[in-house]
Amino acid sequence: MTQKPFIGVKHDGSREVFFAGNEPADESYDALYAIVIGPFRTAGGAEIVRDYGRGNPHVQTVEDAERIARSRRA
Repeated sequence: MTQKPFIGVKHDGSREVFFAGNEPADESYDALYAIVIGPFRTAGGAEIVRDYGRGNPHVQTVEDAERIARSRRA
């Protein structure tokens, strides 16, 4: 099973990248995260959202994050 990257937004507002094989169910992540964002295609896209996504008008969708991550690799 392929692990896909997600962002978990903790109850204190901090964000972290985690990997899950399936779409995270509310019951399995409620204790850890207030919100789960994703799935992302790459860990780079998830890291862009983690680091720069909050309140950033240039990062509104997963595709925005993936595009920015691709441009940073070039």
